[in-house]
Amino acid sequence: MRTKRRSVNPGLLASALAIVAGLLASGDACHSAEPQRSRGPVKVEIRKNADRYQLYVDQQPFYIKGAGIELGSPEKLKQHGGNCFRTWSTDNGRDTGEQVLNRALTNGLYVAMGLDVDHERRGFDYDNTNAVARQFALLKSQVLEYRNHPALLLWVVGNELNFEKNPKVWDAVNDLSRMIHELDPNHPTTTTLAGFKQETVNLVKTRAPDLDFISFQMYCDIINLPKYLGEAAWDKPYIVTEWGATGHWECGKTAWGAPIENDSTTKADLYEKRFHAVIESDQKLCLGSYVFLWGNKQERTPTWYGMFLNSGEETAPVDVMRYLWSGAWPANRSPRLEGIWLDGKIAPQSIRLHPGEAYPAKVAASDPDHDPLTYRWEVMEESAETKIGGDAESKPAQVPGLIATPGQSEISLRTPNKPGAYRLFAYVFDGRGHAAHANIPFYVEDSSGNRKPDTKASQP
Repeated sequence: MRTKRRSVNPGLLASALAIVAGLLASGDACHSAEPQRSRGPVKVEIRKNADRYQLYVDQQPFYIKGAGIELGSPEKLKQHGGNCFRTWSTDNGRDTGEQVLNRALTNGLYVAMGLDVDHERRGFDYDNTNAVARQFALLKSQVLEYRNHPALLLWVVGNELNFEKNPKVWDAVNDLSRMIHELDPNHPTTTTLAGFKQETVNLVKTRAPDLDFISFQMYCDIINLPKYLGEAAWDKPYIVTEWGATGHWECGKTAWGAPIENDSTTKADLYEKRFHAVIESDQKLCLGSYVFLWGNKQERTPTWYGMFLNSGEETAPVDVMRYLWSGAWPANRSPRLEGIWLDGKIAPQSIRLHPGEAYPAKVAASDPDHDPLTYRWEVMEESAETKIGGDAESKPAQVPGLIATPGQSEISLRTPNKPGAYRLFAYVFDGRGHAAHANIPFYVEDSSGNRKPDTKASQP
């Protein structure tokens, strides 16, 4: 994409340099501007051979078999055949960028390092030149800190900034990309877009032409990416920097608006289908991908996007990615689910229950390796979070004491006395580090007979 470069705004650069100098002098910059390495940086290039684009690392072809990691395990990523992971910032809140890169290097992995370009929804103002200069200076100090690390693959400048309304955000991205190329000739730059819209892509091309390429983040809609690329006559390289479970904004919903989450088996089947149909099939322009999320997080539910449970067990999407990356299934695989029912109904039937009454629930599961299975159930309040772009969410409150025989595949659920929206979770464990999960939303009606008005349910 770097067909034309715009110069960094001189006033912004002068302000940023002054701020960087202050950071370095005061010791606020991470470690030092010129860290010592056991060896130098790798040289990463994008080359076009005939009609195919490909990454090269130190003159060798490199196809990204990656995952998005915040606090997930690089060791397990390597074990399952991955070769790279991406971050959303240089510091994940637990580990510094240096620690993240060193851990990658120890495991023979590369890192697409995220630079956390701020968002208006967090209160940032791209009309405030001083704020933009401070951000530029902070991110410049991070580039100086990590540019020579041998595990660094590329720079990801911001995440899903197409949610911002102020187009000046792309001017800031271009200035950052320009700065990176001046300081670091070894690593390409990209930014990530949520979805694919031609007008957004054109805006980024116009206002941030210094980027080496654009990356896309798509979930259920990824199946349409080949069509979108064809309609746009797209002929440039790209990476899919997020893909995975069907998004909570693009799935079916109950009558009261609760999104219906696929169980872990259905998710795994969709991962495999989407990878073959979209990512693997594009051998000309796609440089690889980062599956989301190699770890665990709360987003709508505690299980929606994470490929691991919070307690560390691997789920079926991990099995699938091992197969897709290495060509071999793991020796021991995760349990498979056939379904989950509450009061004899499934989630799309919009299950409404009375307060304080007992209802049967069951989950049907099997294990490919015939391992004995154990079960755990829990009830949570429905999440009220409506955040976008993966912003941090609080975990919904658990409602204890409602489940008889919680260690069985069939239980009796006594509904909460408080009316409202809830979710019943079932977890299945094989005792060998693997698990399956499913959940089903339900609504407890007011004992007076009043109910939450139905909303128009979206289609899957």
